[in-house]
Amino acid sequence: MTERHRLRALLTLTYLNGVIPIRSQPLYLLNIVASPLSFLFFITIASRGALLNYGLAGGMLMTMLSIGTSLQTDISHYKQDLKLQDVVIASPVEAWVYVGGIALSELVYSLPAIGVFLALWVLGGWATIVGALTLAGVLVLVWAFASALGFTLATYFEDVRETFVFSPLISLGLSVLPPVYYPISSLPAAVRPLAYLSPTTYAADLLHTTVGIGGLSLEAAAIDWSVLLGFTLALLALAAFKARWREP
Repeated sequence: MTERHRLRALLTLTYLNGVIPIRSQPLYLLNIVASPLSFLFFITIASRGALLNYGLAGGMLMTMLSIGTSLQTDISHYKQDLKLQDVVIASPVEAWVYVGGIALSELVYSLPAIGVFLALWVLGGWATIVGALTLAGVLVLVWAFASALGFTLATYFEDVRETFVFSPLISLGLSVLPPVYYPISSLPAAVRPLAYLSPTTYAADLLHTTVGIGGLSLEAAAIDWSVLLGFTLALLALAAFKARWREP
């Protein structure tokens, strides 16, 4: 398969799963934005604005994590209900092209929500070049590991309804229990070490610096970047070697 055909397959899958649903049903956009914005609203109201920046950073992180959940559901649906994965396996399209196209489509699908949060970020007066680079780097890594995790799990599901069981658990473990929407100091001291088992703790630590929360030392920032990158590479490797692309 030539590079030209790979690119065409990527763009076709992105259009099929990311652009067409929004064009056919614009209310999808409201659904994408509603969940993270609702968290932001309640956190801001409950804290009387004191935790607005935490809610903003958490909303961006949650939006990118939702990509993994959506990819998990879509790939399971395509595999089990539409048998599209069997067609792809029989075609010249490689697995990484197929997964990459679906992952890109989920990213395109989530861009309106990210755009809302970026607008709030700029209006909040936190926009800087360093902050923008940090935001971009963190969100891309979260998108990558969320997509890898979602794809790996989807290949083991026998029914799309199984995703409804695992998706809330993933959200709970990655975006609610870790200190994404609140400072880690709010956790009891005995529980804090458990928070560092989640990659989102390190992602949130970096995102918090982009919304004016404290300041990381170079050493702490290097640790956060290293761990986040390590988690991402590990989950990508898991997807590459352990995902059940072909049925046994």
